[in-house]
Amino acid sequence: MRITIANGRILDPANKFDQRSDLHIASGRIVAIGAAPAGFTPDQTIDARERLVCPGLVDLSARLREPGYEHKATIATETRAAAAAGITTLACPPDTQPVIDTPAVIKLIRHRAEEAGKARVVCLGAATQGLKGERISEMAALKQAGCAGISNSLIPIANPLVMRRIMEYAATFDITVFLFAEDPSLRNSGCMHEGAVSTRLGLPGIPEAAETVAVARDLALIADTGVRAHFCRLSSSKAVQMIARAQYDGLRVSADVSAHHLYLTEMDVADFNSQCHVRPPLRNQRDMIGLREGLISGVISAICSDHQPHENDAKLAPFRETGSGISALETLLPLSLRLADETNLSLLDILSRLTIEPARILGLDVGTLGIGAIADVIVVDPNHYWTINRDSWLSRGQNTPFTGWDLKGRVTHTLFEGRLVHELNA
Repeated sequence: MRITIANGRILDPANKFDQRSDLHIASGRIVAIGAAPAGFTPDQTIDARERLVCPGLVDLSARLREPGYEHKATIATETRAAAAAGITTLACPPDTQPVIDTPAVIKLIRHRAEEAGKARVVCLGAATQGLKGERISEMAALKQAGCAGISNSLIPIANPLVMRRIMEYAATFDITVFLFAEDPSLRNSGCMHEGAVSTRLGLPGIPEAAETVAVARDLALIADTGVRAHFCRLSSSKAVQMIARAQYDGLRVSADVSAHHLYLTEMDVADFNSQCHVRPPLRNQRDMIGLREGLISGVISAICSDHQPHENDAKLAPFRETGSGISALETLLPLSLRLADETNLSLLDILSRLTIEPARILGLDVGTLGIGAIADVIVVDPNHYWTINRDSWLSRGQNTPFTGWDLKGRVTHTLFEGRLVHELNA
């Protein structure tokens, strides 16, 4: 299949390329930008006039709920939503059922994703067997089976010696450790940020120290072992400062933030809004500004969706008993593009944190429009206004606090490995 995307504004952060031109695809690869190669005749031409042409997005954290939680979502439903959102690569945390701690589970997920054919799904393997935080997993076998890194998902490893052994083992096999920074003792069954709002609502809070203490411990172990590590979903300004210092000192650490932590604070929980029950919790205005500053400075190098679809009943209980998480695939790009209007980040800067930077963290050769690259390409209408409602949602999980928000920017076409897998209103 030969495709030409004509007259679009091509944005490729990996190559610092921002120019209006044509892009040509053949056999699943990008073969030229500008003039078509000799003898190239497209089977299909997509008119991208007044639109952006970008690499497919790479999402560092998207729970697809399969295997084990198919009543919430499946790989087929969520990769379809991802394609509509311009996401062509998703990293799946290991907290499925069964847990991703054997090559067999990785093979199953990969098979289901290939059957769906809408997006690339890569797995993060479990750092400990069954995510129990006790016995380390067979990381080398998981890496050989295709894992892009190892993680213990949202289950903190309380024992520092176990964490040290994980890092030593991972460093030996050059595996990236994905860390969720939360001290379980300080969390103490909290369900939102500890502060004036939690006190007024009478809800148990999670102090900022639950994150910063865990970051401090893990940074000490990273320095001790030399492992390459990535901090997932930072929520506090102080944690950003700690990561910045570690990067200055030469540690191999990176970090990401969820798009919703760049827009929401504890105030959005003020009426017991269970749609804002997330983990790590939404913190205060100062923290939200600190996260944005971390993104601008480059300390935080990736924005992810932290997609966690739920069935409707999971959000109908009293706040602390509801499931945490947001269905967030379809708001990742428009919320990120909004940052270009609200900060001094350029479109290339924003897109780099959605494409090439997360691809580098995962060690994948995607997220670029370079000649010869895999043709994961999206076409975006940057002036398309739309309102979030149930009718516009493709994810099976409709749990979002952004219902009713007017957003700008929508994906009109998504090509995955050179195949058109989404066309708006098609």
